[in-house]
Amino acid sequence: MRVLVADEFPKVHLESLRGLGLTVDFRPGLKGDALAEAAKDVSILVVRSTEVPAKVFEVAKGLSLVIRAGAGVNTIDVKAASAHGVFVANCPGQNAIAVAELTFGLMLAVDRHIPDNVAALRQGAWNKKRFSQARGLYGRTVGIVGLGAIGAAVAERALAFGMRVVGYSRSLSAERAKALGIERAESLLALARQSEVLTVHVPASSETKGLVSRQVLAALPDGAVFINTSRADVVDNEALLEEARRGRISVATDVFPDEPKGGEASFHSELGKLPHVYGTHHIGASTEQAQDAIARETVRLVDRFLNEGVVPNCVNIAEKTPARYQLIVRHHDRVGVLANVLDAVRQAGINAQEIENTIFEGAQAACCKIQLDSKPPEEMLERIRARAEEIIFVDLVELRA
Repeated sequence: MRVLVADEFPKVHLESLRGLGLTVDFRPGLKGDALAEAAKDVSILVVRSTEVPAKVFEVAKGLSLVIRAGAGVNTIDVKAASAHGVFVANCPGQNAIAVAELTFGLMLAVDRHIPDNVAALRQGAWNKKRFSQARGLYGRTVGIVGLGAIGAAVAERALAFGMRVVGYSRSLSAERAKALGIERAESLLALARQSEVLTVHVPASSETKGLVSRQVLAALPDGAVFINTSRADVVDNEALLEEARRGRISVATDVFPDEPKGGEASFHSELGKLPHVYGTHHIGASTEQAQDAIARETVRLVDRFLNEGVVPNCVNIAEKTPARYQLIVRHHDRVGVLANVLDAVRQAGINAQEIENTIFEGAQAACCKIQLDSKPPEEMLERIRARAEEIIFVDLVELRA
């Protein structure tokens, strides 16, 4: 089996993939048509920042699994992958510490004017009077939007700095907030109103696009700091630019709208040029520790897929199928039994949505559960029951809507 690694990947973990018996094609930098051509004969594709368009899935008929060696999957055409029956998985949480560290680096940079200190020194200027104007982080309120692995890592560090930590996410329960040692805001607006620092840690999705709205930004107190190390489109960037131009709040961001997709390029950002804005070059997950952890997780996913037939962290398996009924068939574990059952289903014009066959100890009997998209006629059930030499028991259960 062949695996194509189309981005930079630690050499030691390339050897780990080879150790699984795979033929590894390591070709970082493949893009577009070249990626589609190279993926024709592979079963597994591993990418980091490389985009995987629909054409890859149209051309690579043998492709079974795409792994994003990172947290999000916004660079992969997941809809096209699903249409072609290709699993898509990612490595969530492996970069949490790296992103949390950058978040605090940005927080400290804004408060202590660290980049401006460095720039002045390089220009031969000394301005202790100006750069001594810092509030400090101790005792200040930090609001965290999104309490997944990254948000939780930020909370842990904020508590260590002696900050008051308040969190908000739709799934944050009072119990989890208590376990994290933080307070829980009832809404994003309520969080913004009390946050001297507001930092956002949510994935890019249709649900989070523009989550930090004009109203949320306007609710921040004067002099607050807004930090974004997630994705640019989770914020109303027009409103953010307006707020930054006014100088009412400071901004620290690792992500920008229309940022370059490659490692090096010319890039001119109106936001990035403003005096109250500190920006980095989308480097949140770019530490050796994070990349090693992500690579290890990638190898684990491949190992599970090869040896157990399961795909951990899969993002495109349907949570609910159109199935309305479940056919339960307890049967003798013999050749052709399931083929006969499925043939009866086919003749009835019914589509099987999910099939699970469990073998009992001793491998003499098994139980097969088949989820069906419509109710089978009684004649079909009787046809299956009639094969008494193969079938032990047949039942039909209506599934809850």
